Amino acid sequence: MNIHLQHILDTLLQIEAISDEQKSALNKSLKDADKELTILEFKLDRTEKVKRTTAILLEETIEELELKRKAVEESNEALQKTLEDLKAAQAQLIQQEKLASLGQLTAGIAHEIQNPLNFVNNFSELSTDLIEEMREELAAGNGQAAEEIAEDLKANLSKINHHGKRADAIVKSMLEHSKTGTGQKELTDINKLISEITQLAYRNHQAKDQSLEVNLNFMLDPGLPQVEVIPSDLGKVILNLVNNALYACGEKATLLQTQGDGGYKPEIIVSTNKTSSGIEISIKDNGIGIPEAIKDKIFQPFFTTKPTGSGTGLGLSLSYDIVKAHGGELGLESKEGEGSIFRVILQG
Repeated sequence: MNIHLQHILDTLLQIEAISDEQKSALNKSLKDADKELTILEFKLDRTEKVKRTTAILLEETIEELELKRKAVEESNEALQKTLEDLKAAQAQLIQQEKLASLGQLTAGIAHEIQNPLNFVNNFSELSTDLIEEMREELAAGNGQAAEEIAEDLKANLSKINHHGKRADAIVKSMLEHSKTGTGQKELTDINKLISEITQLAYRNHQAKDQSLEVNLNFMLDPGLPQVEVIPSDLGKVILNLVNNALYACGEKATLLQTQGDGGYKPEIIVSTNKTSSGIEISIKDNGIGIPEAIKDKIFQPFFTTKPTGSGTGLGLSLSYDIVKAHGGELGLESKEGEGSIFRVILQG
């Protein structure tokens, strides 16, 4: 029993005025009180232990949370740096894609002007020889022969002039498509733009792979109205789509050759049509086609079906963004093994 309760009980038991029955009742009450007090002391002790334990756990939790906060802060900093690195890498890849398009245009220009330059060189060499012959004839007093040679020289100079102007026109036209531009929309002859870019892409492809002969068909609506676009940007879209069509035809040709099938005739049909609200440009090929499983990914940045190192996976993504920026739509229809159609819808 609690020492204080025991003292009270001893004192009460010594009082003679209290009957034995009352003493017994007091004894029982004090023992019950002692039991209750013991329970309360136990609970209080347990509560104190819980409080101490809770305080320790709370302190540990605070320390742990502080460590986690620092870890999260460090992770956020690392993620921020990673994000900045990714943005920088993306910007670099986009620039590489733009430079790749410019490189293709430049390569196309070189290939395109090779023929007229060959003519210029050949006729220049012939003219040099003719001048020497004319001098000899004049020295020999053969005026008639010298006059005939002069006529040949005149014809050669006319041809040199013609092919020189042709090369000049090609360079001016291609530079118009390859320049960065003002970024401003302007009324554009879409048929002319598409025809030039498509033929440029094909000749550039032939320069790299002469084994693939593709039948290029143009079905351009002669009544197509001029549309306000950024010519250099739309030119990049056409270039990407035609290059993809050429690649698809090449892949199918290679596949069928390995299977012993030599009857494949690659074909690309480029068409334009006037619609109720604008124009439609379609580029159709009978190439390898696109599997159903990846159609939804085809316009995603960095997605490509080409081997590693053959592309950035940004061509179609950039094309999609350019068309969207023009307020248009870029869509795809494709069946694996049969070919694809890319459609560009632009508002008039």
